[in-house]
Amino acid sequence: MKVDVLLGLQWGDEGKGKIVDVLTPQYDIIARFQGGPNAGHTLEFEGIKHVLHTIPSGIFRKNVLNVIGNGVVIDPVIFQKEIEKLAPFNIDIQKNLVISRRAHLILPTHRLLDAASEAAKGKNKIGSTLKGIGPTYMDKTGRNGLRVGDIFSPRFREKYQALVEKHIGILKHHEGFEYNLSELEPAFFEGINLLKSLTCIDSELFLNQELKAGKKVLAEGAQGTLLDIDFGSYPFVTSSNTITAGTCTGLGVAPTKIGSVIGIFKAYCTRVGSGPFPTELHDETGEEMRREGNEFGSTTGRPRRCGWIDLPALKYAIMINGVTELSMMKADVLSIFDTIKVCTHYEIEGKLYDYMPYDIEGIEIKPVYKELKGWKTDLTQLDDINSAPAELKEYISYLEAELEVPITVVSVGPDRKQTLKNLELSR
Repeated sequence: MKVDVLLGLQWGDEGKGKIVDVLTPQYDIIARFQGGPNAGHTLEFEGIKHVLHTIPSGIFRKNVLNVIGNGVVIDPVIFQKEIEKLAPFNIDIQKNLVISRRAHLILPTHRLLDAASEAAKGKNKIGSTLKGIGPTYMDKTGRNGLRVGDIFSPRFREKYQALVEKHIGILKHHEGFEYNLSELEPAFFEGINLLKSLTCIDSELFLNQELKAGKKVLAEGAQGTLLDIDFGSYPFVTSSNTITAGTCTGLGVAPTKIGSVIGIFKAYCTRVGSGPFPTELHDETGEEMRREGNEFGSTTGRPRRCGWIDLPALKYAIMINGVTELSMMKADVLSIFDTIKVCTHYEIEGKLYDYMPYDIEGIEIKPVYKELKGWKTDLTQLDDINSAPAELKEYISYLEAELEVPITVVSVGPDRKQTLKNLELSR
């Protein structure tokens, strides 16, 4: 068997959690391969909205194992709160969730370093979620980090203190930055005790054994392709590889073990935080899009920047990831518009680009738009793609032709039931 991959193709917040939840019954294992609690995967069913930050989005389905892979960074405090929120739903965490011993830990001082660094940047801040993600990955690559496996060592406290002292030394260089570490540590160690009570495994060995045994695995990504540390809009990116290749390093599976790659994108674009956004709308249309789509960060609560769909960026993301099928989210949000715009090219200094150049920060980009007729019809009650308005079908067909990848799923609302299969239309 091979690992199927599901990931975002824009600047995150595409709706990955919902599609993982919808697809989970087809799989035996759901495995997160990167990121940390900066993720906010939203699932909605039976009238209840759930937001997951670290735990894979298959956790609400019975008889499916959820794996937190080695590429993930874990904040024990946030993780414990996630576990506590699952308590009313009678989920057998001991049975349905396992954690890689190689996953790195976010310390309280990592969060302090994140806040101090962002404050020091002033107007040049990158829009960090202040969850300590960046400093944790820095310690990982700097070979200083603490991993889940370390919590079982009799020397864990000693290792923890050594790393904390290093962090305190760095914080001294941030004049005027105040903090009280003693207030943060009790919750951290309480979270560590919870982690110790759960099943921690050598996930790379486990996953490869399960694949060999014929089990079906879906790898769940966090954030989005345009936030990838190597291929995103650097430096306004996250600190991990959010692309298909990150599955291999984040779970310990070989490139030859990658199967289908499911790319998730919104029918328009959003972004949280700083950084370039060629199709961003600064007018009433953007405000309408934000209101209709309830575009506020599920992790930070910050209002998302909104704009029309960006084909040069999408084509780039599809290429980088080797996407084999697409899921289009939030088609219902565009129902309020008479005309829908699609960015087909960037105009930069009089030259047209149908791809995303190396650096789009600080340069003037004029989006070139194609206009399509809107459907002006409520889609939220649709239960069959064949019943969709002709204008929506035309929008889907146009995107498929431009992107050269089939759109197999169309989401028309937040609930797991508001998900339309598009296999016949897309082929």
